[in-house]
Amino acid sequence: MILAILQVRMNSPRLPGKALAPLHQASLVWRQVERLRLARCVSRIIVATSDSPEDAPLAGHLLERGQAVFRGSATNLAERFRRCVDAAGPVRHLVRVKGDSAFLDPGLVDETVRLAINSGADYTSNRVRRSFPRGLEVEVVTPQALLSQPASDAAESSSPFAQIRSQPERYPQAHCLARRDVSSLDWRVKTAADLAFANGVYGALHPVDAGFGYEEVLSLTQNRQDLRRWAA
Repeated sequence: MILAILQVRMNSPRLPGKALAPLHQASLVWRQVERLRLARCVSRIIVATSDSPEDAPLAGHLLERGQAVFRGSATNLAERFRRCVDAAGPVRHLVRVKGDSAFLDPGLVDETVRLAINSGADYTSNRVRRSFPRGLEVEVVTPQALLSQPASDAAESSSPFAQIRSQPERYPQAHCLARRDVSSLDWRVKTAADLAFANGVYGALHPVDAGFGYEEVLSLTQNRQDLRRWAA
């Protein structure tokens, strides 16, 4: 099974409640779930959030719509991921995406998963050798690599893949690269302005193709004066 975990919480410092913020007639988190569901290589999707009371509305929002949710430690992200993987059952590869990725690209998810399978790498991503805009990060790891990390490691508690990324000699890596380098762009949703940008893009592209890719976003930003701030 290829398990995708969408890592989301409600405690965004610059945009509180971001996960449930409106994005083209739905919530940001629901748009991300929809786009992950379009990835052909993904067998199952789980949204991982914390067991803190502040994340209860997020969990309820998703459960009401039939989306699987796992709630775990608010302070130890590594533990949360481990328990989520254990609860999911046998997993061949784990795909990690983050909650600020409004433009999560289903085709890029598939491309990264296929590279992970074909290369046999323990860690595959488009973030170590950056060529895509920030906000399109996809990380694929084997569960064996994730579970081999010491549970007490402080760095792992904040970022469960950090130790794997930092040890390429132990965990072979593969890197997914864009056709041209647009890594200077930042499409993460961190602020109200970023959310407005995302709504502008969705308003233009989503009615035509709900699974629009990053190249369509690039083209749109180059041709729309109001979106030029995020253009290459």
